[in-house]
Formats: sequence, C-alpha cells, structure tokens
Amino acid sequence: MIRGVPHGIEATGPAPLETGPAPLEMRPRLGLSLFWRTFFLLSILLIGSIVAWLQTFRALELEPRAVQTAQQIASLVNLSRAALVHADPIARVSLIKTLADQEGVRIVPREPVDIYTPITGTQMDQRIVDELVTRLGAGTVMASSVNGEQGLWIGFRIDVDHYWMLLDRNRFMQAGGRTWLAWLITAAGLSLAGAAVIARLINRPLKQLSFAASRVRDGDFDASRLDEKAATPEIREVNIGFNRMAQQLAKIEQDRAVMLAGISHDLRTPLARLRLETEMSVADPDAREHMAADIDQLDAIIDKFLDYARPDHAELKPVSLNDVIEACIYAIQDHGDIRINLDISPGLYVLADEVELARVVSNLLENARRYGKTPETGIAVVDIAAKSRNEWVLLKVRDHGMGVSADALPNLVKPFFRGDAARTAATGAGLGLAIVDKTVQRMGGIFALANTTSGGLAAHIKLQKPKADGSPQMPSDDERQISNFPEIAEG
Repeated sequence: MIRGVPHGIEATGPAPLETGPAPLEMRPRLGLSLFWRTFFLLSILLIGSIVAWLQTFRALELEPRAVQTAQQIASLVNLSRAALVHADPIARVSLIKTLADQEGVRIVPREPVDIYTPITGTQMDQRIVDELVTRLGAGTVMASSVNGEQGLWIGFRIDVDHYWMLLDRNRFMQAGGRTWLAWLITAAGLSLAGAAVIARLINRPLKQLSFAASRVRDGDFDASRLDEKAATPEIREVNIGFNRMAQQLAKIEQDRAVMLAGISHDLRTPLARLRLETEMSVADPDAREHMAADIDQLDAIIDKFLDYARPDHAELKPVSLNDVIEACIYAIQDHGDIRINLDISPGLYVLADEVELARVVSNLLENARRYGKTPETGIAVVDIAAKSRNEWVLLKVRDHGMGVSADALPNLVKPFFRGDAARTAATGAGLGLAIVDKTVQRMGGIFALANTTSGGLAAHIKLQKPKADGSPQMPSDDERQISNFPEIAEG
C-alpha cells in the first residue's frame, strides 16, 4: 500500500480482478524455426541418400565380390592339390607342414565320421559356395566348423581321397555389419554437420532481415540497416530495397512528427488570443464559460498531439513505481468524479523514464475518469494494482465502467481511433491510449487492454525490473504476442 495517499482518494484494497486481458492477437502456432526446418529437411535428404547409396553399393558389390572370393579359394585349393599330387610322400609331409606354418593353411584327411556345419548364412556365402562347386566340381563342401573347430573349411578330393583345407576366414570375410554401421554413422555425422552449415548460411540473411524488420516495427530505423554488398545478387537486391524502404519510413515518421509538432505549436498563439478576447469581449457569463471550456479542450488536444509527436528515444533508469503513482494521484486529488483503490507492493522499481512513466499513468487515470464512470453513481472507481513477478513488474489499472465492444477493443491503441458511444461521453483526440502503448514499448515494456467479466476496462502493463548493470532488455516477439498476462490480483 502506498503511504501518504492524498486527501479525498480512498486507499482501500480493490475488489478481486477476475480476468486477465483478452488476447491481443491469436497465439502464434508452435512450430520449428526456418533454420531447424531447413536443417531437418537437408538431414533427411542426405541420410536417405547415404542409406540408398550403401544399399546400392552392397547390392552391386555382391556378385563381383562373391566371384572374386570363390576364385581365390578355388585357386588356393587347386594349387595345394597340384602340389600334393606331384610331391613324393616324404616331400608331401614337409609341404603340408610348410603350408600350415607359413601360409596358415591346414590340410587334413576327411573322414566319413567327421561332423561339420555347412555354411548357409548370407546371400553372399551361398553365392561363394555355388561358385566353388562350379570351379572345383561336385562334392565340394564349404563348412564353418568341423568336429567343433571353427574356421573356413573347404572339402575337396584328390582322385579318390578326400581332404579338408582349413583357411583363415578373415582373409575372405566381407565387411561386417559393424563396419557398415561405423561408415554409416561417420557419413551421417559429416552430412548433418554439413546440413547445419548450409542451413545456417541459407537462413542467416533471413534472420538478419527478420531482426531489421522488428527494429523498424519498433521505430529504430538506425539499427535496421542491412548489408548492401552481399555476395548473392538476390540477397543484395532485397537488402538494398529494404534499406531504401526503411529510409523512406524514417523520413515519413520524421515529417509526421515535425508536422504534428508544428501544427500544434502554431495553434497555440491564436488560441491564446481567442482566450483573451473571450474573457474581455463576451458579456454573457454562461457563453464565456462554455467558450473557455472549448478552448481548454482544444488546448488539451494540442498537448496530446505534442506528446504523440515526441521522439522515440527514452533514457531508461531505475524509477520508483510507488512514487510515480503517488504523484499522479496527487495531481487529480481535487476531482470529485474519481475514486482510486490501491493495492501496490512496497518498494517496486522499474526500468523506465520517470517523466514518460508518469505520463502513462496519468493518461490511464484520465481515460478512466472520462470514460469509466459507473453508470449508477457517475463516479469513476479505479483499481490500481502492482506486484513483482520474475524479471517483470506487472501493473493493472482498471475501471468499473461499461467497457468497450469486443470489436473495438483491439483498435483502442490505434492513433485517432474513437471507441463506441459507451466510452465517448467526452470528446478527445483519440491519442491517449496510443500514446500509452507507444511509450510503454519505447521503455521496453508490453501494454494490453481487456474487458473484465464484471464490467469495466483493465489496462495491463509489464515493465522490466532494473538489472545490475542497468541495461534494458527488449521483449521478444513471443512476449509481445503473449495472449494473457499473468493475473496481478491472484492469491
């Protein structure tokens, strides 16, 4: 609660505020960013191509590799058989021992009682067996084990004698599943890294364009300049066109501000003369009073024009929200048609411009006083609530009037827009809420309006807390498009 509330302003706790603001915009559909979408599409394409390439390679490699392996085995068998046939018995023993010691080839007699396991595994193994039978003749056997001993066993015969030849299977083994998996993982990893680099290069200009567009949207035309010397002609043309557009918008905005300020300033002199002539020349007190009221209203409208035409730059620093609200309430303490209820946490500081923040609160209070009167009493009851939440300070200013129509609600922050008849009992420039929205955004905050379920209009403001270094953090697009603020009065 703010202490020292001015006389005539009630400082009782506000009634519970039922609802948060209605959506400013439709909540954006969740989805992948353009970078990740490009990355995933490239990854699927590259991985699919790698898998298809591996399968094609293996299919095309099967026949030549099987024939080559069978030819090597058959040649080894034929050479060994020829050597054994033409060697005398003494030399034959020495030859068999030499083959076993130096070449790792064992030749043993094949007995009828031998128990062996034929090779009937992969398609390539079967193709090798068929090719060996063709080259070595019928009766050739290819086994993976004989009498429990593992290896590559080739059964052949010399004349009427049968023999086993034991070979090292690794000499003829094709690349296994782990080898192919290792190559696949390596190729996929390199492909994903390449896809990430390509996606980043493709999306970098779009990301820069998106950032520049967001700065133009916020009125920061100087920070929106893009590189006009990009290597890609299409990107270079887009950047040049965007820079020219930003320059034109900056010029239009400057001309608009100068025009509004100039017109408003030039009107002040004839209004002052008109006020003086009214006071001196009009004899009828009622007519003089009405003319003076009209002149005051015109003067207030000119003030709104000047406020709206102010430069967008604001110097942000820690400001006591409690002191600003107390000062704004003090300025309207003599108005008998407004009653204010306060529920503000003590010691709230926000990152803002003190003069601009005071203008925001004053405009909201004036808007509520003019258009938010309770129909039964003719008094505007305004609830002001504020609390801290995470990195933000949430401020709510709510009246108990008739509210506005759902169709008009999104347009209230547009310049020169006038609401429906329920909120146009007094005339104005239609700039009050537009100034509030523009000023809050300039201070790095978020502003939203909503009707409450029990009647009346609620203005929600999110302002940043001061950081250790005092630097502001502009809200992201997701935060600007958030459908609902957290409820201030909950709990």
